[in-house]
Amino acid sequence: MELSLRRLRILHEFARRGTITDAAAALHYTPSAVSQQLSALQREIGQVLLEPAGRRLQLTDLGHTLAEHAAEILAAEQRARVALEQQQEVLIGKLQVGVLATIAASLVPPAMAILARRHPQISVRTREVRPEDALMSVRDGDLDLAFVLDYPDAPMSWELSLESTVIGVEQHHLIAPSGWLPDEPVDLAELAGYDWVVSGGDTDFGRALMTVCRLAGFEPRIAHQVDEQATAMAMVAGQLGITLVGDLGLALRPQGAEVRTLRQPVLRRVVLVRRQAIHHRPSESAFVHCVLDASQSLGLSLDAPG
Repeated sequence: MELSLRRLRILHEFARRGTITDAAAALHYTPSAVSQQLSALQREIGQVLLEPAGRRLQLTDLGHTLAEHAAEILAAEQRARVALEQQQEVLIGKLQVGVLATIAASLVPPAMAILARRHPQISVRTREVRPEDALMSVRDGDLDLAFVLDYPDAPMSWELSLESTVIGVEQHHLIAPSGWLPDEPVDLAELAGYDWVVSGGDTDFGRALMTVCRLAGFEPRIAHQVDEQATAMAMVAGQLGITLVGDLGLALRPQGAEVRTLRQPVLRRVVLVRRQAIHHRPSESAFVHCVLDASQSLGLSLDAPG
């Protein structure tokens, strides 16, 4: 009996996710393709791995046993890939990296240019992910690395299985419509009466904004709830309110939106995360170093501004 590694990976995902639909989404397959592969795996071993449970399917005892072994086999495969990379004189590898819109527009292009010069045989594919989903995607192996944003005023809960590297520290700037505010530093408390164009309180940035505004003594009046900084700045330029934007997002600022410095610094860390279990993988380390150099070239510091 010969077991297919691809089918074992599908079984592993089904065991972790609990449904055909969720396993398919994690693997970027269709649900019908996942069902077909699991059926083929059952025929391959001649045993029943799945059984009906109401309208859903669940693993049989034998299915659970095979899924546990599948996890061990897949982990061994990852370790083997790392070992092979470590023996190569020229770095070769394929990476899946989770990115955020602002990071993709500002930091990723120079980092990829540096990587192409230093390690042309490392292939990187990026996929935009919600900041709130990035840690889980790396932990679950859907991504090799991912960019996340950590706000000191509303710190995230870190996964113990992940290793993090600080890429840089961004300072936020107030973006206001032309002519709304004098050309001088602004105190957050002075902004209590303005409409805001920012993401909601269910996002990391939204929670951080709420925290700093409350510390300044007011509840921000969110008139327009949008997640992307470029969209928020376009709405600011249209006289719809004010917003906060980090250093990397300033390059996307449209005409009609002016930058003002905040007297109380609002900071966030740009962080790359990867799995601790395979953090010695050379291609991942090479990518991290290239991103660090790109960040430095854009003027980001690794420390909070003094």
